Amino acid sequence: MALKATVYKVELSISDLDRNYYQDHPLTVARHPSETDERMMVRMVAFALNASERLEFGRGLSNEDEPALWRKSLSNEIELWIDVGHPDERRLRKASGVSAEVKVYCYGERGSDLWWRQNEAGLARLKNLSVAGLQAPGIDRLVQRTMRLQCTIEGGYAWLSSDEAQCEISVRSWPPTSSN
Repeated sequence: MALKATVYKVELSISDLDRNYYQDHPLTVARHPSETDERMMVRMVAFALNASERLEFGRGLSNEDEPALWRKSLSNEIELWIDVGHPDERRLRKASGVSAEVKVYCYGERGSDLWWRQNEAGLARLKNLSVAGLQAPGIDRLVQRTMRLQCTIEGGYAWLSSDEAQCEISVRSWPPTSSN
């Protein structure tokens, strides 16, 4: 018998000072059995950083044809494709061909460095791709089956907090430069 996804209910309140976006989002997030708490929370941060009325979670790990998050136009064209972690270069080339914009949010600094070095030449050719590295130590402490989260975003940082815990998240363009 296959394991089923675990469902989390989230009330996410976003204050994005960089985009002047202030909104509450009631979310239902399914965590695939092979997904870690950290990866699920990184998906939540990616949602907050790109939040809009039409942004939604894809089936991600359980469906290779869908991203972690995406935004579609009213005519069902993919406007934004978001993946988290260290996706395969072929996957990103495909995403780049079907979406106007592609974003990747890497996490796990050492793994991200290696992933970038291995894929840099191919990824540099994708003009609609942007990559950001997230440093979010302790983000998995926020996980509960029902979450009320507040996210404040400003100047390359996001602060995610609940009544029980908080986490400061550094958001940096990738590859890292000496000015970061």
